[in-house]
Amino acid sequence: MAIPYPHFVGSEKSPMETGILVPSSSSPSSVSPVILTQDELKKIAAYKAVEYVESGMVLGLGTGSTAKHAVDRIGELLRQGKLHNIVGIPTSKKTHEQALSLGIPLSDLDTHPVVDLAIDGADEVDPFLNLVKGRGGSLLREKMVESSCRKFVVIVDESKLVKHLGEAAGPVEDSGCVAKLRTCGENGEPSVTDNRNYVVDLYFKKDIGDLKAASDEILRLAGVVEHGMFIDMATTVIVAGELGITVKNKL
Repeated sequence: MAIPYPHFVGSEKSPMETGILVPSSSSPSSVSPVILTQDELKKIAAYKAVEYVESGMVLGLGTGSTAKHAVDRIGELLRQGKLHNIVGIPTSKKTHEQALSLGIPLSDLDTHPVVDLAIDGADEVDPFLNLVKGRGGSLLREKMVESSCRKFVVIVDESKLVKHLGEAAGPVEDSGCVAKLRTCGENGEPSVTDNRNYVVDLYFKKDIGDLKAASDEILRLAGVVEHGMFIDMATTVIVAGELGITVKNKL
């Protein structure tokens, strides 16, 4: 579904251009629309994002179920000879392994401190293209790579659009906040990231408010390495919904 937001330029492609079928008044009543799964919507958004990739680029390779489709597509285009001289910088061990299996050449920020384009998913996107990321536990590496890029394209399905950030990020001192140490599996052991850090999820009952002030407050807390709010970082957000793709560009 195309959702217009203030302060951003949105462009849409028709449902047919994105491979999504919707009923029309001229269609036979016996023809039913194709219902796409959430994963299929993610794949549509990911493939659209890869259209921004050009030969010779240094790419930030995101992590997660949506970004995985983009990495797969980049590998496919390399095999087909449609892309050349691509260098990828993965944001997690999992993405590193995926890229290697696809034959994508890899490097790091020490060698390539400026990234041409990063493609990644998000857990929440607000009307101003601020993000919550990191529920997969890769937020530190993701932020290191994606803060070093010239263009950051975010790919989501429409379920990730929110009115305001706050389900899993915010200042610890806020009276409306509940903090929970992230655990994994049934044994309840603390979840540990690729960088051997723990993750504390913060849940809010209301709008965090000033995101930059919240960011500063969180980072001042002893022991905090990074948080999952990606503020003013995304340059483009691609949203796949039931009626097609919406591309939101930051002015």
